[in-house]
Amino acid sequence: MHGGNIRHMAQKAGCLPGDLMDFSANINPLGPPPGIWADLVRDQENLGHYPDPGCSELLTAAAGFYQCHADEILAGNGSTELLFAAVSHFQPKRVVLPSPCYIDYATAARYAGIPIQWVHLDPDRNFVPDKAKISGVLRSGDLLILGRPNNPTGNCPSVNFCCELAADFSDVIFLIDEAFIDLTDHERLPVGQQDNMLILRSLTKNFAIPGLRLGLICGHQQLIGALKASLPPWTVSSPAQAVGGNLFAENIYLEQSRQQIRQARELLTKGLSKITGIQVFPGTANFLLMKIIDPKWSGPKLFNAMLEKHIAIRVCDDYESLDAQYVRVAVKNPDDNLRLINAFKTIFGSGSEPFRRKTVKKTPAIMLQGTGSNAGKSILAAAFCRIMLQDGLRVAPFKAQNMSLNSYVTTAGLEMGRAQVTQAMAARVAPDVRMNPVLLKPNSDTGSQVIVCGRSVGHMNVSDYVAYKENAFAAVKECYRSLASEYDAIVIEGAGSPGEINLKHHDIVNMRMARFSESPVLLVGDIDRGGVFASFIGTFAVLEPWERDLLAGFIVNRFRGDSSLLDSAHAMTARYTGRPTFGVIDYLPNLGLPEEDSVEFKSAASLTGSPAASPGSADIEIAVIDLPHISNFTDFDALALEPDVSVRIIRPGMPLGCPDLVLLPGSKSVAADFAWLCKENRDEQLIEYYHQGGRIMGICGGFQMMGQAIDDPGHMESGYGDMPGLKLLSCTTTLAFEKTLKRTRAEHVDSGETVDGYEIHHGVTQLKDEKIWLKTPDATVGIASGDGRLTGTYLHGIFDADGFRRWFIDDLRVSKGLSPLKTGVVYDLNTALDRLADHVRERIDLDRIYQLAGV
Repeated sequence: MHGGNIRHMAQKAGCLPGDLMDFSANINPLGPPPGIWADLVRDQENLGHYPDPGCSELLTAAAGFYQCHADEILAGNGSTELLFAAVSHFQPKRVVLPSPCYIDYATAARYAGIPIQWVHLDPDRNFVPDKAKISGVLRSGDLLILGRPNNPTGNCPSVNFCCELAADFSDVIFLIDEAFIDLTDHERLPVGQQDNMLILRSLTKNFAIPGLRLGLICGHQQLIGALKASLPPWTVSSPAQAVGGNLFAENIYLEQSRQQIRQARELLTKGLSKITGIQVFPGTANFLLMKIIDPKWSGPKLFNAMLEKHIAIRVCDDYESLDAQYVRVAVKNPDDNLRLINAFKTIFGSGSEPFRRKTVKKTPAIMLQGTGSNAGKSILAAAFCRIMLQDGLRVAPFKAQNMSLNSYVTTAGLEMGRAQVTQAMAARVAPDVRMNPVLLKPNSDTGSQVIVCGRSVGHMNVSDYVAYKENAFAAVKECYRSLASEYDAIVIEGAGSPGEINLKHHDIVNMRMARFSESPVLLVGDIDRGGVFASFIGTFAVLEPWERDLLAGFIVNRFRGDSSLLDSAHAMTARYTGRPTFGVIDYLPNLGLPEEDSVEFKSAASLTGSPAASPGSADIEIAVIDLPHISNFTDFDALALEPDVSVRIIRPGMPLGCPDLVLLPGSKSVAADFAWLCKENRDEQLIEYYHQGGRIMGICGGFQMMGQAIDDPGHMESGYGDMPGLKLLSCTTTLAFEKTLKRTRAEHVDSGETVDGYEIHHGVTQLKDEKIWLKTPDATVGIASGDGRLTGTYLHGIFDADGFRRWFIDDLRVSKGLSPLKTGVVYDLNTALDRLADHVRERIDLDRIYQLAGV
């Protein structure tokens, strides 16, 4: 039986084909090149037409790759078809086979009715081909088939060996099988230089596409022309031609394949050689031949023992010159090879294991990735954290890399993304920078401040950060290991989409993180935006095989209506992908949880909270200036929940109107945003608004803008230098490289209320004549003008305090002649998180998800 009969072996093992680790077939362990999926999708339109019988585009590409003429190459439905065709067409007197060799050489001869002359090679010389021995049996009219490298031994006769032998026997046809040559470090035989030589090449094996069936035979034009005339038309399908034509551009892929196979083969050889009971023959290909020397074992017995461990190997008792004591194993990836080594050691019960890795119990994990940004994965991650907490698990959130201007300072004075803070609240654990090891805070369209483990490591443009990413991923892995060791389960969030083909090669947050954490992936799509099922199928289409293995299924988010209407779409998605949909989550308005990033803020006309406080109907209107680099936009979420407040977002070009308060928010690029403010004439509008009796409050960067000047002596914000402020407050800010990161508890002087918040800023502000508005025992953290209509503070999160927030709004009410309400809403995220968790629990297949995660 050939190797690779995965269904038969899985049936015998009592498992699914996908659960069987197949070492019986010698396929490139890297898997197919990613580009072939695009080729297959693109070629679907050609399925209604006959394929090109001459394979013209394929052969042109192959000729360029092999540096020969297109009429010196013939394509077939796998190299085996061409092998059989060559033996049958040329009808040699004998087929000469140095053995052991690929079993279908002999099968092809028998099909054609040609006698076989075996040349038995010496096992004591590792079955190396013997030129003298082969020469001694060759006769005029023979056809010699020689593997290069040879299957199953892995030996590879040199180019000179083959060419000299062919030159010595010009009346013998030489058929050299180079099916595995591009996975070795050996040079290929030149095409067309020997008029009695044919060369087999297998794209199936080199590019890991055995199901597609594509092979080539190369040689002198007369030989190829004669063989072509004997083949039926249309032997190569349109999909195979579409894929094959582009494979010859995969030079980087082939070099990576050779490098990985070389390294893996050396380690596998070393590991297996340490085991008493087997002899490993040296080889140069992506497989190894072994002889069982333990008399208690045979190849068939070992095959069955391995199959019980869901590992398939190739028994070589049907190879000429070998017997039931010989087996062959493929060279696969390091983890699979290690599993094979450990299985052999368990069976033979002796030998050392220099490659045993330190085994650490895997922490159960589930990963939520999205079809794009703002698909709702952050909120769903929070839901899973609360659900697992409710089910008695100590759970923690994790996101390897977050790009957001919405950050938070931990009690240790370290900076992390706000989304993971909300998720930590859902899990009822303290926010920890290990939950978000890398935070990117964009300060331009092409650059960001890079924060690793809570501290800035500098400002980087895109290319600099890509070069730095492996360092960042090292920190990510260390943080994950440490965090996972302390919890029962981890809920991991991805970023953007795993299908971003321009980013995948340096990904550290999506599938690469899923592979490291051994976490199944649920892909979340936002149906409210439309195209969710196309996004599921499209994302799947651009995933590589190893990434597809990690994808468990889908979750539809933000659905409005009867979910049974989606049944046919779920079925079609499953048909395309082989993956189920694990749930449909309803659209949940006014949830009362912070948004995952600024996408929702930038697209909304107002902040939604209390249904009673629609724009134009509320007693109090607060206007928030939308800055290009707005940060910590969740500072205003609690205000939007109050029943008498409407929070309106002022977009570019929109009139300021006559709100009761204008809020200038924080900014990651204060100088750039202030320059934008002036360009939009907002500076003049704000000054006029204030002189007409308006009230303005600035937080962090907005506070800095309200002063006399923003000095930048170190040119932190390149291109702007020193610039004037709005001159509403008498303070002056100097930008500094050292970043202030701290949590602060302060007292509001006028009300006596306590507020808790945090500071994240580079500026140092020199205060002058303003009165104290917020204070700590040893510092002023907020100031106000003499008339009280201008206020500024560095403190983020002050409106989260229920008492202060109600006092602040009531003060606005009184100033316009309204009575104070004195009581307002309780800003309690836990209530919202429980409501979210209850809804999600009802609408997902939680048992199956827990089973996937290993909970």
